[in-house]
Amino acid sequence: MGETGVQADVNTMSALGCHAMTAVTSITAQTTLGIQEFYDVPAHIVAGQIEAVMNDVQPQVVKVGLIRTKEVLDVVVDVLRRYRPRHVIYDPVVRSSRGELLISKEVVQGINEQLLPLCTLVIDRKRYMSSTAMALHGLSNAFASAVAVYLNEGDSPKEALKKAQAYIRTQTMRTTGLQGRSAELYNLFVDAVNTHAATNSDVAYYANLLNVTGRYLAQVCRRMAEKSPKTIIDECLMRQIEIRLTTTDNTLQEVAYAFGFSSQAHFTKFFKAHRGVAPSVFRKRSP
Repeated sequence: MGETGVQADVNTMSALGCHAMTAVTSITAQTTLGIQEFYDVPAHIVAGQIEAVMNDVQPQVVKVGLIRTKEVLDVVVDVLRRYRPRHVIYDPVVRSSRGELLISKEVVQGINEQLLPLCTLVIDRKRYMSSTAMALHGLSNAFASAVAVYLNEGDSPKEALKKAQAYIRTQTMRTTGLQGRSAELYNLFVDAVNTHAATNSDVAYYANLLNVTGRYLAQVCRRMAEKSPKTIIDECLMRQIEIRLTTTDNTLQEVAYAFGFSSQAHFTKFFKAHRGVAPSVFRKRSP
């Protein structure tokens, strides 16, 4: 995407007139809704990348982002202790924008004990960034990169933070249109569910129908409705069942088979789980 991670670092630093030298710790597959998959680069490869930069350029400002393994953490800490750059900025990447935990508790503990004592600044995004900027994909990442640039230019940490905030405000105004197609996809999903819920209650069916992964569809539904795709499907199915129960004389077995249940018992169990009463009781209570 180029809007977060190391690509956002390079874009931000280049835009501010600085040259970024990078070492990749984890390769991700991600969308405007967040990270889909990880591939953690082996520690010895990360070490080789960092050593190459340190030996060739010897940067005086280092920005540290995502560290997912204890082995990579050990490599980063060792390099920082040996080369002693003037400033070390840590941008804690612990959870995704959707609140998903990205690293283990063991690594978090190691970061607290080994990395933080070496840092000039640890970025507190909630303190230094507006809620709008934090919600936009990549801007919270760009903030730490901007701080690194201003520190490299000789600003104090306080001045660097202030300038970075101003920079992010300008970027917020430029990037508020980056929303992906969440709303469009969600509406297509709901329409498909209304059409096919009686015969298809499998999330995979709708993901295939819309030509997206099940994970991406789940992220869209959480963002747009704060519900899982399965919950949306089941709610729609229940509405259609209730209409059938209250507007026809079909037997419970006929209703069960019409909605794809393997038996009346299976149908009753599903109905009770969602409404707290058996379908026969629901039918009697309804006008």
